Amino acid sequence: MRWITLDDFIDGYFKIRQRGIDFFFSKFSLNKKARTRSAFNESAEEAANWWIIPKVLERWNSLITGNPKTNYKEHLIEAYFKDRSGIKLLSLGSGDCSHELELATYSQFDEILCIDLAENRLDEAREKAKKQGLTNIHFLCTDLEAYEFPANYFNVVLFNASLHHFENVEQLLANPIKTTLASGGLLVINEFVGPNRLQYPKNQLRAINEALQLIDPPFRKRYKTNSVKNHYYGSGVWRMIMADPSECVDSHAIMPAIHKHFKTLEEKPYGGSILMSVLKDISHHFVNPDKRGVEILETLFAFEDNYLKEHSSDFVFGVYEKA
Repeated sequence: MRWITLDDFIDGYFKIRQRGIDFFFSKFSLNKKARTRSAFNESAEEAANWWIIPKVLERWNSLITGNPKTNYKEHLIEAYFKDRSGIKLLSLGSGDCSHELELATYSQFDEILCIDLAENRLDEAREKAKKQGLTNIHFLCTDLEAYEFPANYFNVVLFNASLHHFENVEQLLANPIKTTLASGGLLVINEFVGPNRLQYPKNQLRAINEALQLIDPPFRKRYKTNSVKNHYYGSGVWRMIMADPSECVDSHAIMPAIHKHFKTLEEKPYGGSILMSVLKDISHHFVNPDKRGVEILETLFAFEDNYLKEHSSDFVFGVYEKA
């Protein structure tokens, strides 16, 4: 376990450069929930993370659905909900609710409830729903301790990049998640399931740095700076807790807990073990890549594919049934 790393100082410096000193000092609050809420509120800000790259999104689609142009929501409708109606879906840690807003456009859903701590993001989603005329989607700003889960009510519980923010994952999945699902209900995840607090093993760190060197220096210039990213040291636990106490707090327990309490219908690993860390802070170079940028991405994709032949994927899409 690495309590502090050089990347902690580098990341802190560039966060000040990119987001200002007020954001930095917000992380010194003694209130854990306030720091978590701050992280969620700020996560919509401009950033250079791998999910902003269109070709990365197409890669995810290919690995999950088999088609680079078909996302997992479209796949869910076709594979599981095509001939159904009256579906009630609960999304915990819904963030900006973009996935839920997309699902709400399908007539199969009678009710979609989005729960999140970041009120400003829910307000934005509520406004989007209003503009789109969506009446089957609702928004609630609260935490799990305050929410009273109805028993045997929801047909689907969705965690999209949120389950890794919850403590005691097995307990959460056993009750209230399993108990709030109706008979035959589905748990759907699109999640980081890697090491707690991003404490990657040494062989993974070596592979990340090997992949980083496959990128030409001009493409390694950090977002909004002239600094070149030459090495990845990993995250220190102290910085993880300071920035967001909920980040990857029990992520390593996700897959064992799901397999213990639910029946697997579908499980698709889609990587991220290399790409997420390699592309952090430099992803903006690949949003609209030139020919060389595309070549670099293809090289990185092949590198991660080769790595995954002998190592586990840090990201998984899965559909599981209440046993």
